Amino acid sequence: MQNNDQQLPGDGGAEGRPDESTQAEMDRLHARLAELEASNAELRETVLREKAELENQRRRLHRDLEQARRFANEKLLNELLPVYDGLEGGLAVEGGNLTSMREGINLTLKALLKVGENHGMSQVDPLGQPLDPERHHAVSMVDAPGQAPGIVVSVLQKGYVLNDRLLRPALVSVAKD
Repeated sequence: MQNNDQQLPGDGGAEGRPDESTQAEMDRLHARLAELEASNAELRETVLREKAELENQRRRLHRDLEQARRFANEKLLNELLPVYDGLEGGLAVEGGNLTSMREGINLTLKALLKVGENHGMSQVDPLGQPLDPERHHAVSMVDAPGQAPGIVVSVLQKGYVLNDRLLRPALVSVAKD
């Protein structure tokens, strides 16, 4: 009969303990596992921190955008304040003659047009020019001796352009053929 008590490699031998090379390998694997778990925890913490930072940036951007929307017209309105003051001052004047009142209104209109120009707006006043359907809206055709057909002979309402884009066409009367 043969002896079947032979020790197989790595079976721990007769006493049930792993041999030294197997124990060294197990210790190395445990150390590697601990190292990878620490690395995983560190990466998880970094991802959570980055996620929180992105959320904070998103909130800041949303708040800044909301503030920009709310105060987008602040510069324009600050420029309009002197126009308001001029109109209120004109209304507060008791008596006075019509000429000085017209001068005050004219100065206020100039100030208002200047504010518009500062923000890219310009007036369309086509009196004496050929009709331009892109910028003018002809509401009537009138007999105008001495004027060529299609020439604007009166402006009922001036038009306005903002940075080369039509805001409102000028309402005009045009000379007949």
